[in-house]
Amino acid sequence: MNRLVVAAPASGSGKTTVATGLVAALRRAGDRVAPFKVGPDYIDPGYHGLAAGRPGRNLDPVMVGEHRVPALFAHGSRGCDIAVVEGVMGLFDGRVGTEGVGSTAHVAKLLSAPVLFVVDARGQSRSLAALLHGFRGYDPTVRLGGVVLNQVGSARHEEVLRAACAEVGLEVLGVLPRDAGLSLPSRHLGLVTAAEHGHEAVAAVDALAEAVTEHVDLAAVRALAARAPSQAVPAWDPHAEVEPVPGRPVVAVAGGAAFTFGYAEHVELLRAAGAEVAVVDPLRDEELPEGTAGLVLPGGFPEQHAAELSANEPLRAAVARLAASGAPVHAECGGLLYLARSLDGVPMCGVVDADGAMTSKLVLGYRDAVAAGESVLGVAGARITGHEFHRTALTAPHGHRPAWHWRGHDQRPVAEGFVVGGVHASYLHTHPAAAPEAVGRFVRACATSRQATR
Repeated sequence: MNRLVVAAPASGSGKTTVATGLVAALRRAGDRVAPFKVGPDYIDPGYHGLAAGRPGRNLDPVMVGEHRVPALFAHGSRGCDIAVVEGVMGLFDGRVGTEGVGSTAHVAKLLSAPVLFVVDARGQSRSLAALLHGFRGYDPTVRLGGVVLNQVGSARHEEVLRAACAEVGLEVLGVLPRDAGLSLPSRHLGLVTAAEHGHEAVAAVDALAEAVTEHVDLAAVRALAARAPSQAVPAWDPHAEVEPVPGRPVVAVAGGAAFTFGYAEHVELLRAAGAEVAVVDPLRDEELPEGTAGLVLPGGFPEQHAAELSANEPLRAAVARLAASGAPVHAECGGLLYLARSLDGVPMCGVVDADGAMTSKLVLGYRDAVAAGESVLGVAGARITGHEFHRTALTAPHGHRPAWHWRGHDQRPVAEGFVVGGVHASYLHTHPAAAPEAVGRFVRACATSRQATR
C-alpha cells in the first residue's frame, strides 16, 4: 500500500487542511484513497470520510495496542491505491508521561511510512531550516520525505522558504497561500462535525480539494507514498475476533448530527457478532427500529442539539422503556448525556440518575480503566485504556454501581459511570478493536434479551 503520514511541528499548523484536501484532490484525480487519523479524534475522520467517499478510520496505539495498528491499517486500506494518515498535535507529541507513545512519529514508524511535513510559515523565513533540521534529526528513524508550506504570504516569502528547505535537503511538495477561506468551522471541542455542517462541509472539502490540486504537486506526493516499503501484515478481520450468535438480534446505533463519535470497527464487529445493525437518528426518528433488542449510543455533541433531542419525546420514552426492560444499552460520553435526567435544563431520557450541563472546564486524556463490576460489556476487573474528551459534567459522576475505576493524575482512585440493569453508561470512549470480546458479549446479551421478551 502506497502510504504517507501528514505531520506538523505543532497543532494549528494546517494538518487537517492539507490531509483533507489531499484526500479529496487525489480522489478527484482518480485514486482510491484510504484516510486515517492518528489518535482518538472523531471529528477529523468525518471530513476525511467525506473527502474519500469511504469511512475515515483511527490509528491509536494507546487505545488498541501498537501490535494492532498495522493490521487495522491494512483492513482500512484494502482495495485502495494510496493511504493518507493525518497525524495528531506535533510530530513527537504522544501520551503524557511516555516517550511519544501514540504520537504521529510512533504510528509512522509502525507503518514504515514517510512523513509529509506541514509547516505554518507565518513569521518565518530562513529559521525554517533550523526547525526542519531539528525535527529531522531528533529521531532519524522517522523519515521526513517532503514539506508543504502553509500560510505563505507572497512570492518573495515562498522564495526565501524554499531556499531554507533546500539548505537542509528537503523537497517542497506544495505551497498554500495565506487564505482565511481554507479552513473548517470550529467549536469548543475542535472542528464542527461534517455531519452537522451538512452542505457547507461539502463545499469546504471541495474548496480544499481545489486548493491542494492547484498548489500541491500530486505526482510528487504519489511518488513519496510509493517509496514506503511493502509490509506483509494480515489485515484485521472482525469475523476472526468474535463468534456470531444465532437469530440476528437488532442492535440500534444512534447516528445523525448529534451522535457522530463512533469507530467504523464497532459496527463491523457488531455485524460479525451476528447483530443486525439499524441506525436511529434521535433528532428525527420517533421510534426505535422494529425489534430492537439493544442500543448503542456513541458520543457526539448532544449539547448542541439539546432542545431538539428533548422535543423528540416519543423516542426518549422508547429509550427509557427499552432500558427499563433490562435490554443492553451501551452509552459513551454524549450517549451518557442523552440518558441523563436533563441536559442544560431540558429533559432527556431519565435512565441515568444525574443531570448534565456544559461547563468551562475541558476534561481530556487517556484513562487506564478497570471494570468496576460485571455488566453487558464484561466482567469485573477487565482492563481497557480509553479516552475522555468533554466540557460537560454530571451532578453525580457515578451511580451506585460505577462502570469504571481508574487512578487520577494525583493517583487518587476515581469511580466513574453507571451500570443499571442492562445499561452501561460512561464518559469514557473506548475502541472496540481493543476489546472485541466486549462487543461479542453485548450482542449475546441482546440475543438473550430478545428471546426473553418474546
